[in-house]
Amino acid sequence: MPGPVRVRGSVVIPEAELHWRFFRSSGPGGQSVNTTDSRVELSYDVAASAALSPTLKARALQRLAGRLTDGVLTVSASEHRSQLRNREAAEARLAQILAEALAPPARARRPTKPSRGSVERRLTSKRKRSETKRRRRSTED
Repeated sequence: MPGPVRVRGSVVIPEAELHWRFFRSSGPGGQSVNTTDSRVELSYDVAASAALSPTLKARALQRLAGRLTDGVLTVSASEHRSQLRNREAAEARLAQILAEALAPPARARRPTKPSRGSVERRLTSKRKRSETKRRRRSTED
């Protein structure tokens, strides 16, 4: 279970750069309500990471600016009852967030003009609709 987190392609976060914390989950419990620390909080210092190239690090810092606290990305998981499953969920969530942040920017759309045929079809359709509505009007006005 513990080990490096594969984000995408060749980007792998070593286990040494991950910081785990464990808490008691909130909500209804049972017999083990006050004894198990099943809630998991996973922190990853994006700003100080050696796993990311300078380009990827800059992209991640810019795209995750609203989620970072002093350059640290924190993910928590408490939806499962066991700590192990919450650890897996937190790792998966961290990998997904980083994969989205590190994805290359989308290619810019090249602006194009509408074809002559599409312009003519649109105008013909508008004329037909206008004619239909004009015929519905009463002649008294």
